[in-house]
Amino acid sequence: MRDWRSDPAFAMCRALVDGADPASFAGGAFDVRAVVAGLRAGARHGMPLDAVPWGNFPHGGDAREAVHLLRTGEDSARTPTDVLGGLCANDSRAAAALAVPFLIPIAADARHPHRAAALAVLSGPARARHHGVASRDELLLHRNDPRPPAPDDQDGYDGYGVEVTGYPAGWSVAAARAAITAGTPVLLPLLDDRDPTIRMDAAYALATAADPDHTIRTAFAGRFAAERDVMVRAALLLATAETTRARGQPSVVSWFRERWQDRMEAPEVRLAAAIGRLCLTDEPAPEDLRRTVDTLATDERAHAMDALPWMRAAAGTGEPGLLRCVRRMLHPDEPEPCEDPWATSP
Repeated sequence: MRDWRSDPAFAMCRALVDGADPASFAGGAFDVRAVVAGLRAGARHGMPLDAVPWGNFPHGGDAREAVHLLRTGEDSARTPTDVLGGLCANDSRAAAALAVPFLIPIAADARHPHRAAALAVLSGPARARHHGVASRDELLLHRNDPRPPAPDDQDGYDGYGVEVTGYPAGWSVAAARAAITAGTPVLLPLLDDRDPTIRMDAAYALATAADPDHTIRTAFAGRFAAERDVMVRAALLLATAETTRARGQPSVVSWFRERWQDRMEAPEVRLAAAIGRLCLTDEPAPEDLRRTVDTLATDERAHAMDALPWMRAAAGTGEPGLLRCVRRMLHPDEPEPCEDPWATSP
């Protein structure tokens, strides 16, 4: 497979880095938003992979091969999902975003052997750099940089910056979210799947979709009322907080307060509700919330809650995601864990 840097995509990225106006490429063959918009219906109906311009995007050949392996259902899903997840983790999401329309029908197919793997990875490009992010300002926020784009920036380019390749990061995120939004009708039923992991990952994916009529948030609430699995209940709360934060609906904060104060709820659910509450308002954390979180956030529970994709993403430097969130949100003066394994205590 040839190096993507010999493809036209590299020339585009280089031009952008050198100061070219992103608008000059908008809507064209190198705009992943436009390409994804054009192939969404075809992907649902078995569009041949070779009909997609994978080579127009950095690492597109790798993404195409990963989708092919997942689509055929052959062998293990670990390698192709590692490839797609790795592209996102390495801040190179454009080609992974191109894969999203193909992953959605796989995830929705109850008979497909790799449906769980496809679902778990499909929302990766819909979130800007979020690994290790655990602060109130940034957790559950779709963008890594909370600054609004410049008034004359129609594409969110300045707000999201560029990927490691130089490709507009906002375009990749927008393309993935648009694909997930279009796939909402087939993803929503997964909230009622028999497999709790599928229900959890469906909530994680749906939290990135546009929800102007609150259909998704209503579905989260309905599933939460019926859900009995503790981790899925916690996931539904984090998903609700994420979709609420994206739409600016502060009235939900009181509902989250009721959830973390409810002593009949499982500790994991109360902790998720407390984190959601902290992210939905910039008001100082109440003392009773601090005491509740500090009491419930044990090491054992933190490791168990790494089953939640939000907490896995928040983890860093050997620190479980929950404990990292607690430290960053409630105890910001505490130092970061030492990264040097040979360092000794003073």
